[in-house]
Amino acid sequence: MDIGTPLVEIWRGDMLESQHSGHIVICSPDGQVQEAWGNPDLTIFPRSSCKMIQAVPLLTSGAADAHGLTAEHLALSCASHQGAAIHREHVTAWLSDLGLGESALRCGPEAPADIEERDRLITAAESPCQIHNNCSGKHTGFLTLGKHLGAGPEYLELSHPVQKASREAFEETTGEDSPTWAIDGCSAPNFATSLTGLARAMAAFATAHEREDAASKAMVRLRDAMMLHPNLVAGETRACTELMRAVPGVALKTGAEGVFTAIVPEKGLGIALKISDGTTRAAEAAITALLQRLGMLDATHPAAQTRLGPITNWRGFVTGHTAVTAALS
Repeated sequence: MDIGTPLVEIWRGDMLESQHSGHIVICSPDGQVQEAWGNPDLTIFPRSSCKMIQAVPLLTSGAADAHGLTAEHLALSCASHQGAAIHREHVTAWLSDLGLGESALRCGPEAPADIEERDRLITAAESPCQIHNNCSGKHTGFLTLGKHLGAGPEYLELSHPVQKASREAFEETTGEDSPTWAIDGCSAPNFATSLTGLARAMAAFATAHEREDAASKAMVRLRDAMMLHPNLVAGETRACTELMRAVPGVALKTGAEGVFTAIVPEKGLGIALKISDGTTRAAEAAITALLQRLGMLDATHPAAQTRLGPITNWRGFVTGHTAVTAALS
């Protein structure tokens, strides 16, 4: 794998201790590469960073309106949530509205990342269920679309109408035929694309309000739902949530293995990045630096300082700092 350009540094004292390399593409409003670091043609799995694309058919099919979905539902359909009580309650109610229960999901059980919910389960001697899975909102969106289409319950099969619609939306939005696919952590198909294709898709979301076709109207509703409900997209302490609160008007989405995307409607830009070693801390630092580079986030903001700034130990002593390389600063 092409490891790309050095982007993020971890310093301990006055010595460079670790360095993370990767690739970044910023696409302009017309979908062309405006700026890039590393290899813009690198083929990647977007992982969860493309959930908003996977949710487009939920709206273009008419399923969202037929089932009375709100902005909260749409934000959850794009979410990689913490499994907190707010996420569990919303997904449970959504499934109930569909006349379904937890067993209809195919994402698998996952221990919640939210500490309060994890402690509640331990105290109650309960096991985590599929609703706690960080992708349960996306999967409930899949179930909503499947029910609207009158399709069968195995909505993750590649030949299922839900996944056919998902792939079509993915390829139309990225502007590329996906060269391959693999199974994601939640068991859903994840389609590969170039980093430029992913950034191009984010630029399409950023400029969607300028167009009147059904897919563009869906993109506007999805990105606006993410920005309106950042707590549902991820959760407390998470980079997506904290950075969207810090920079209103930008939609952000993390993905496993060091992927991050950003939709910037104010500037019509789409951003996609991949950290080669798959490290989340580096992806969060890089997206933070890019928001600063665009003049949208002050370096002194607490959300920025958490990702790019002092590193403290368990006693609160400053031991070093996280920084970006000269190439990105």
